[in-house]
Amino acid sequence: MNNRVHQGHFARKRFGQNFLQDDSVIQNIVAAIQPKKSQALVEIGPGLAALTLPVCDYLDHLTVIEIDRDLAARLIANPFLKDKLTVIEQDAMTVNFTELSKKMNQPLRVFGNLPYNISTPLMFHLFEYTHAISDMHFMLQKEVVNRLVAAPNSKTYGRLSVMAQYYCQIIPVLEVPPSAFKPSPKVDSAVVKLIPHQTIPYPVNDINFLSRITAAAFNQRRKTIRNSLGQLFTAEQLANLNINLDLRAENLTLQQYCELANAYSQMSM
Repeated sequence: MNNRVHQGHFARKRFGQNFLQDDSVIQNIVAAIQPKKSQALVEIGPGLAALTLPVCDYLDHLTVIEIDRDLAARLIANPFLKDKLTVIEQDAMTVNFTELSKKMNQPLRVFGNLPYNISTPLMFHLFEYTHAISDMHFMLQKEVVNRLVAAPNSKTYGRLSVMAQYYCQIIPVLEVPPSAFKPSPKVDSAVVKLIPHQTIPYPVNDINFLSRITAAAFNQRRKTIRNSLGQLFTAEQLANLNINLDLRAENLTLQQYCELANAYSQMSM
């Protein structure tokens, strides 16, 4: 049940709340983040402050984004935290991280135990702000981390793999069992580090075209590229781009998807 009381707070299913409680896991995550006083750290979904408190041991100031008003109120009232925290009571999906970075006069270091029900759309939102972010550390469903790091020619390689790797270098940090949380989720978790590329390896003229092409390809991943991208390219156009028409979505590399996006951009001019 997702509504068990933990530290006097009911875990709310609609916010996907599972609270981290394993001290050794918490210490390992904080060690991976390596918070430093002069840095602009931002925590998404601090919850019951399992990470917030130990991170604040290293900082004079931390910005946290919390959608749950009850939890936000607890953070504001916490005697150890109240002088160090700026609490943004808002859905992280609506936060402008560029503005936040400008306010702090430096790139952001973002971290959090992300609710599983919004982790993928939230990462897509954050990818729009990678110019304002120096790194990100997230606790995610292990299956999502596997998709983030997946290479071509594997079943886990998909649209999320391509889009995440377009923007970031992705480094798995540690695996976390369900017992580390209250209530325990039914899935394994993992922590991952994402470092936005200083220089995008394969820049595209219009990110919307990369998004559209990967969506078309992976939404019909069992079909050959000739068929899944048939609405966007003729067989001749694909062949001219050295794309084997008999390959499937999972067989194309990030570079090939970026070349397709740029070709489509040229065709649309």
